[in-house]
Amino acid sequence: MASKRYRILFVSSEVYPFVKTGGLADVSSALPQMLSELGHEVRIVVPKYGAVDDRKFKIHEVVRLKDLKINIGEKEVIFSIKSCFLPGQKVRVQIYFLDNHEYFGSRNSLYTDPMTGKDYPDNDERFILLARSVFELISKLGWTPDIIHCNDWQCGLIPVYLKNLFNNDPFFTQFKTLLTIHNLAYQGEFPKTTFKKTSLPEYLNSEKGLLHDGKINYMKGGLEYADVINTVSETYANEIRTDDNLGAGLKKILAKRKDALYGIINGIDVHTWNPEKDKHIVKKFNSKSLEAKEENKIELAEKFGLKYDPKIPIVGFIARLYDSKGTDLIAEAFDEMMKLNLQFILLGNGDKKYHAIFEKKSQKYSNKFSCFLGFSDELAHIIEAGADIFLMPSKYEPCGLNQMYSLSYGTVPVVRETGGLADTVKNFDEKTEEGNGFVFKKYDSATMLKELKRALKIYEDKNLWRKIQRTGMKSDFSWNASAKKYIDLYKNILDQN
Repeated sequence: MASKRYRILFVSSEVYPFVKTGGLADVSSALPQMLSELGHEVRIVVPKYGAVDDRKFKIHEVVRLKDLKINIGEKEVIFSIKSCFLPGQKVRVQIYFLDNHEYFGSRNSLYTDPMTGKDYPDNDERFILLARSVFELISKLGWTPDIIHCNDWQCGLIPVYLKNLFNNDPFFTQFKTLLTIHNLAYQGEFPKTTFKKTSLPEYLNSEKGLLHDGKINYMKGGLEYADVINTVSETYANEIRTDDNLGAGLKKILAKRKDALYGIINGIDVHTWNPEKDKHIVKKFNSKSLEAKEENKIELAEKFGLKYDPKIPIVGFIARLYDSKGTDLIAEAFDEMMKLNLQFILLGNGDKKYHAIFEKKSQKYSNKFSCFLGFSDELAHIIEAGADIFLMPSKYEPCGLNQMYSLSYGTVPVVRETGGLADTVKNFDEKTEEGNGFVFKKYDSATMLKELKRALKIYEDKNLWRKIQRTGMKSDFSWNASAKKYIDLYKNILDQN
């Protein structure tokens, strides 16, 4: 660990357990906590949405940070900052909540209107407020961070403000910015009229500035002006600057900044996702007691109404049911899969067409296939513990967590070589008997099926299969390993002139 103690202001649009729509919330809780445990001073900023429970989390007002004002265009906006600590942790991590009723407190949903299913029309103003509030917070607190760690497009304007609005203020030139891309597909695009609301200098109102294809693009702003950029796996960092599809229109900017672009794989919560401690599973186990995993397989088959057979492997799939997760490949290959010696269990929800397809298939192949079209954290744990194989054929995957859960539980993954899947799953080689899973490259159902068949063939050799399982279970996917890489990255940023 670096000997210097860093001050890090971690800014995110969601933090677990207060509010969550996806993995960003988990990262925004686990990484600051681990950085704090490693001796650094971390404070978190997050909007105070209506769903955040003041009483439950003992959230209180910070007197010095009450009735703060900024302008969004010609509109005066008043906000305050409230505070509490990240609950139930070894080291206290302070949370600052951006409190404004109109933009955040009046809404339980984070980004989209539940009535229409569409993004809130004032998301541009909401996240201008988040970015500007950070500077008010720092100046009023008198607490100067070394690094402002920004996350995704919602924080994209923070580096832009720092380099273009506060660049002549010696107080604000003391710190640097890191922008973490969790998913480049989401960029915060708004009409040109948004620019006037930002109070940024007019020279940024161009394609060389914040405009991208005629729209204001918050992610682009962050990519242009953050001191350093990282994303949540090394392979994804390379993909987004070299692949037109994965670059999502911003490939040229990322290619231009390749020397400032890094990849650090996310960690997993090893207290929650640990077969030795998992409260959701019928029998706890580890790499030395893999025979106990079989009891979880029996439980899994029973839960999903399938007949347990020790010779038939259970293949699990947990995902949002969208094409990006490879659901289209599974639907296309489904009838062929049902001819193989396997049972298949699916957990997820998403595109209604896939709900209809899998409901129909569960009736047609009721002895081999069962699904739960929704989400259940408990069932996710039961599948990871009880399945023999985990199928994850994603079209793209910035990091991915389920493959890491699977490896930790001795559930051998079959994945497509992309993003974080490529960085964590090493293809099994029959000659050297090295590797922890099965990997295919080409995104099509025939290639996926071929690799699944290879896994099923090797499953028949119990000793070899045990070896693959144990290799996977030895991996260290803790946040401890990833947090140390972030500390090295902070040092790298701060060592730059």
